[in-house]
Amino acid sequence: MAQFEPGHLHIQRAALQPNDFSYDINLHYEVLHDASRGKYVHFNVEGHINDKPFKDEFDLDKNEWYNFASSADHIARRNGLPTTSVLSLSMHSHYDACFEDIRDRIGAQSGDAVSAEHLDPHG
Repeated sequence: MAQFEPGHLHIQRAALQPNDFSYDINLHYEVLHDASRGKYVHFNVEGHINDKPFKDEFDLDKNEWYNFASSADHIARRNGLPTTSVLSLSMHSHYDACFEDIRDRIGAQSGDAVSAEHLDPHG
């Protein structure tokens, strides 16, 4: 299950069998401005994976914000999400809504140039 409201994406999954996994993850975000770095997005990720609580945060600059799901996924994996699970597949429409909200908030447009150094295929 996933729920989206501007500034917040909540996803959860209940374990269906004893050897299955569960998670309840909240991703909160806001666009901030710094004189030296310009606009950037600050993310807070917290929740539970298999009943183990975690909390983390990260920032993405205006030319790398679009990769927020990958960054959140890395945090979830560090905190126990199995490698066989893909968070974004179960919540695609909610991810799209979150993506559009961040894009509107940060003022990004389709076709904006991105820095090649942020395009690491291995995350």
